[in-house]
Amino acid sequence: MKKTNIFGTGDQRKVNPGWFTGKTWMKILSEKIKVKEQDIYHVHFEKGSRTKLHQHDGNQVLIAIKGKGSLEIFKKYGASKANFKIKRTERISLNEGDIVHIPAKILHTHGSIDKKNAFSHIAINILSKKNAPYKTTWYESDFKSKVSEII
Repeated sequence: MKKTNIFGTGDQRKVNPGWFTGKTWMKILSEKIKVKEQDIYHVHFEKGSRTKLHQHDGNQVLIAIKGKGSLEIFKKYGASKANFKIKRTERISLNEGDIVHIPAKILHTHGSIDKKNAFSHIAINILSKKNAPYKTTWYESDFKSKVSEII
């Protein structure tokens, strides 16, 4: 059994800036507690930062732990893998203590709700197959109507 703490700045890692709209950092909690069945992250979004549009090959659970955030779900239109139309179908507000399940292959974005408040959540990525890497596909988009490329 391993124990760690999500607070403090000692284990922060920079994230791929191409996957976020602003300043974001994370801690990989699953490495610290030696869990192999899920990838677990503490993700902190500075004011107004959010993920770019993406989807996972496995299920994901988000647990809001600080501030106010949102989860937006999109529907894909068109057959192209890298250039297609999108439409937001749902926007879910995330407040401290909220838990949300995102099924595999759902196109979505999440992060800070506005330019005044930071937001943090725990992300639990449930592996689709035992001992298989968790795959996330990231997209460049306008967050309104179109996706222009896979990042």
